[in-house]
Amino acid sequence: MPGPVRHCPALFLSAPASHQGKTTLSAGLARYHRTLGRSVHAFKTGPDFLDPAVLERASGHPVHSLDLWMTGEDDCRRRLYQAAADADLILIEGSMGLFDGTPSSADLAAACGVPVVALIDASGMAQTFGAIAHGLASFRPGLPFHGVLANRVASPRHAAMLGASLPASPRYLGAVMRTDAMALPERHLGLVQAQEIDDLEARIELAAAAIAATGLSELPPAVAFAPPPAAEPCAPLLAGRRIAVARDRAFSFLYPANLECLAALGAELAFFSPLADEAPPPCDALYLPGGYPELHLERLAQAGRTRAALGAHVAAGRAVYAECGGMLYLLDHLSDASGHGAAMLGLLPGHATLRQRLAGLGLQALTLDGATLRGHTFHYSELETTLAPYAQTMRADGCAAGEAVWRHGSILASYLHAYFPSNPAAAAALFLAR
Repeated sequence: MPGPVRHCPALFLSAPASHQGKTTLSAGLARYHRTLGRSVHAFKTGPDFLDPAVLERASGHPVHSLDLWMTGEDDCRRRLYQAAADADLILIEGSMGLFDGTPSSADLAAACGVPVVALIDASGMAQTFGAIAHGLASFRPGLPFHGVLANRVASPRHAAMLGASLPASPRYLGAVMRTDAMALPERHLGLVQAQEIDDLEARIELAAAAIAATGLSELPPAVAFAPPPAAEPCAPLLAGRRIAVARDRAFSFLYPANLECLAALGAELAFFSPLADEAPPPCDALYLPGGYPELHLERLAQAGRTRAALGAHVAAGRAVYAECGGMLYLLDHLSDASGHGAAMLGLLPGHATLRQRLAGLGLQALTLDGATLRGHTFHYSELETTLAPYAQTMRADGCAAGEAVWRHGSILASYLHAYFPSNPAAAAALFLAR
């Protein structure tokens, strides 16, 4: 029997474009309501590792990704339905602009019935603010729309001018003044990692204080979340197997859902830090996720204990699955964008160099032995190797090939960041002996 419909206040925070302050204001909104004693569950649209870490700090709960293609509509519905069981407020931060991408944030908001708040950077803008707000609210008939908030506003007079530019609809939720003390620092892959921002708490609290003076301080109306289709139970394909996962500032691009999926498959998870020169515990397989190895070249090059242990693991023929930054760590050599380089593990032939421009971006799928995993790619480095590709991913539209997949002995590596719950059985195969 399906469960009851669950009702919970919910908002979808989007914008006309990237770099409008979505994560800062989403974190501030989560912290504002959390400080009032409310349970806030936040989500992030699309593939992302950086924004969710900030939202987790602000809300106090793990932050999962929602994407109609990568995670699937049923997965999105299940996670929102589960959150509605004990949340006082559900927040979804969009990606890019409201209508950007296929699927877009607007597609997700419409599918889940969550009303949109448009956060608009009003810097250098006056009456055009009203035109942009009106366009966002009316472009797609039927899209639930809660209102519009002006961000990075210069003065109270500027805020009044922006509000006066709006037609009767959408609702004006107020303005947040411009302040560098609240903004989150960025680098080449997006935001600086949450654990690297020493004053992150102060920035979140400033954002929460700014939210308190706007219409977002009020709880929105409740959204009805219908019971979703039941998930297929995971077969215990990894029962009795221990997977050691690299996790530190150099290797932090981990979907919480991936770890949950491995545990549901029966795996025992253990963690180790290459930056701390830790050897992984005795294990059947290694998982080297993405991250920022290029920011820690010398420490990784000098981590002799980790190097010896991973070399012994590979020599014994035990499985290694490496994504993006984890793959770069396996190479002979890695250079950053300034040309500074260092020797890496030497377990995968080749070298990589960071470039100033994106080298890969987008949703992609990997099919191995007839089973398909969905995920995404986002990197600035270029890899050169003598190895022939073992396989190749396909872009989400199915019209073009994506990233190469490399197999070398027991190692399987690619720039792809896979979302394991998209196919748990295919995810399990990544960690079985090759």
